[in-house]
Amino acid sequence: MENRFTRKTRKKKAYRSDLPFRLNLIVIIVFLLFMALIAQLYYLQIKKGSYFVADVNRTDTLVETSNVQRGMIYDSTGRVLVGNKASKAISYTKGVNVLSSEMYQTANRLAKYLTVSTSQLSTRTVADYILEDDKLAVKVQANISNYSSLSDDGKYKAELAEITNNLKKYKLTKRQKNAAMIYQRMTGAYQLSTTYIKESGVTNKEIAEIGEHLNEMSGVKISTAWTRNYPQGKSVQGIIGTVSSEKVGLPDSQVNTLLAKGYSRNDSVGQSYIEEQYESALKGTKAQTQYEMSSNNKIVKAVEQYSGRKGDNLVLTINAKFQAAMEKALRAHISSGLTSGAYAVAINPYTGGIYGIAGIDRNAKTGKITSNALGALNQSIVMGSVVKPSMVAGGLKRGVITPTNNVISDRPIKIAGTNTMSSDWNKSSVIPITAQTALAVSSNSYMMQLALKEGGTSYTPGMGLSSLNSNVFSIMRNNFNQFGLGVKTGIDLPGESSGIEGASGRANLGKALMEAYGQYDAYTVLQLAQYVSAIANGGYRLKPHVVQAIQSSDANGKLSNIQSTVKTQVLNSVGWTAAQRKVITEGMHQVVAGSNARRTGQKLAEITPTPSAKTGTAETYTNGKSTLTLSLITYIPGSKIAIALAMPSGPQSNFGSNKNLDMAIDIYKAYFKYIQSKASVKSTLKTTSLGN
Repeated sequence: MENRFTRKTRKKKAYRSDLPFRLNLIVIIVFLLFMALIAQLYYLQIKKGSYFVADVNRTDTLVETSNVQRGMIYDSTGRVLVGNKASKAISYTKGVNVLSSEMYQTANRLAKYLTVSTSQLSTRTVADYILEDDKLAVKVQANISNYSSLSDDGKYKAELAEITNNLKKYKLTKRQKNAAMIYQRMTGAYQLSTTYIKESGVTNKEIAEIGEHLNEMSGVKISTAWTRNYPQGKSVQGIIGTVSSEKVGLPDSQVNTLLAKGYSRNDSVGQSYIEEQYESALKGTKAQTQYEMSSNNKIVKAVEQYSGRKGDNLVLTINAKFQAAMEKALRAHISSGLTSGAYAVAINPYTGGIYGIAGIDRNAKTGKITSNALGALNQSIVMGSVVKPSMVAGGLKRGVITPTNNVISDRPIKIAGTNTMSSDWNKSSVIPITAQTALAVSSNSYMMQLALKEGGTSYTPGMGLSSLNSNVFSIMRNNFNQFGLGVKTGIDLPGESSGIEGASGRANLGKALMEAYGQYDAYTVLQLAQYVSAIANGGYRLKPHVVQAIQSSDANGKLSNIQSTVKTQVLNSVGWTAAQRKVITEGMHQVVAGSNARRTGQKLAEITPTPSAKTGTAETYTNGKSTLTLSLITYIPGSKIAIALAMPSGPQSNFGSNKNLDMAIDIYKAYFKYIQSKASVKSTLKTTSLGN
């Protein structure tokens, strides 16, 4: 019989029998876990041990680049036009994962020994600099309502707004501004890129003090910076262009393109004219240092992989002394009054190489004159009668006149509904003249009648223009374009103008007569130079250029191997015959050395060998007043020079003043002095051409 004692006994036995089972189960689970741990340790230490050891010892390879000297620019005789002036500089190389707080501390230390300009200190940098100071940051935060409830991003934006809206409250001291500017330069650098903190004007005292404390300022170095200098003066600097400073960095308009080419944002880069056009040659190849970084971003090893290569040098076709003499000639003969400037180009008509591009601007109010060589490329000017040789050439090519049958009577031209137009020297008579004489005496009437013939009609007094071909503008302009008038020349400089075309169409047909003698469309002096070259060389429009070769430097920094040369490039032929060309060259010769007393360029005869030429005058209006533009194209047969020039907006009293001829005479004299001796110039006027 079971009682409470026997029930207790049975319960104890059952409990005792369950306990070993549970203990065994726990032991088994612990054992299995232990085995799993051993297996994991085996996997980590034996199977994957080498991998994890390598990961701990892993290094990343990063490359630091640093700038090299830009190539130099020489004139045609080897004179240095643009060099590099070395100066001591303080630079900063940003390390890997450097915190802004670390740069803040470095900037404050460096500011003790170095003074920089704070003119470009930004408001954003001032705010960031203040927020790096814990005490100042607390003061800023105290002035922001509900600061603690804002998100991290909201807090930062609120801090910036508080400072920028209350700059007077948080005004920095002079010492702090100096440190903030240094901080701005540092934060603008990329990882492992070098930026200049101060690239010029570093004093010996600053160098000495910074040198003593370099170990306290990570990334700060005493280095060398190069700036452009101009040993021959700045007369051609307008053509050479400029280089952006390291402070300014890449131009905003090209930043994405240049970054894709491997530039850094703070790199210097050519930003105009020759410096921009030949940037790829001038910039050189950056030095490269390879860094091995440990997993904790410490530099393990640094190896210079490439020491860099100085930029290649440019040798120009421009002669520096001749260039200066050209500008001197313009300054010596420029008019007063409303004259706005004077521009000239001297070119080799057989190669397209430019000896000189000179230009000056004149302030009509103050009379102050400033250099502006670029005006020869980008100032579009109504040139006047210098277009007449190409007008005659167009008539010959279209067959409305021929080399043996080209007599047209100079007479006043009266078109129905318009004022009478005539040549300056003939207001009433009817005088038969040849094409050659028309050029020599600069007949407006001849050119107007030539335009009518090209338009399919002939002149009769009082006629209307209903029978005139509405395409007459296109006919004339297509011919002008073949010589280079009204189209870009293709010069190896950016920014040239293509000129200005006046309105055409039936409503403006009367203006076609003005177009015929150069009183309508506007051209650049550079276009005139290309045009006169085509006449001089036998009829080939050449691409003008100011660079003749790209050369490397030797170990001493002197010109060395030629990397490339600029070859003569023919853009098109004007398409005339030898007999047609002879009409033009004879007419231009008669302008200077003919027998007609009315010839317009006889003063040029004082130059020997005798030049050929075509003068030009254009009546214009400037500030509501009647003004006169003087122009000229000229070359010496057998020589290697052609000249084009213009002086716009001069007084009407300049008519017959020969100021354009005086400029050309001085330029010719400079040419014989600095470029080609008279003895080497063929004295014969026999026809020469590019192919001879």
